[in-house]
Amino acid sequence: MVWGFLALPSLWWFQPAQSSTELNEFESGSVILENNRDQCLHVAVWFADLPAQQAQGLMFVRQLGEFEGMLFRYRAPRIITMWMKNTYISLDMIFISDDDYVIRVARRTTPLSEAQISSRLPATAVLEVAAGFAERWGIARGARLLLTEPAVPQAEG
Repeated sequence: MVWGFLALPSLWWFQPAQSSTELNEFESGSVILENNRDQCLHVAVWFADLPAQQAQGLMFVRQLGEFEGMLFRYRAPRIITMWMKNTYISLDMIFISDDDYVIRVARRTTPLSEAQISSRLPATAVLEVAAGFAERWGIARGARLLLTEPAVPQAEG
């Protein structure tokens, strides 16, 4: 069995490891991604739904497991811009449209950079995972976010 490929009924117990005390205030859960190889990937996530959480993101986190990440959720589609300020690890940023399809992947972002990284098209979510994840697991434009637990975001923006 490859870790991360899990049956849907097991979602209730698969939570991200606490790799940083910086994330104690974030709700955790999971997402299922369908990649471009017709495989489903189970990723444990922290949710960045509130403006303060979205501003903090993965700042100061020093490591992220292969199937761990952070999901930024927004209520309405918009051009989303991110940066890597105070983020010590390189990430893949997966931008997701309001119909749950991946519209862009920013691969291997530069740690500590203040350069803006844009969705380029309107998006309602960004999934941040460890650098190289998208390439290793076939996540590219056209992949889909199938399921998010919990499903209802608290996002204000």
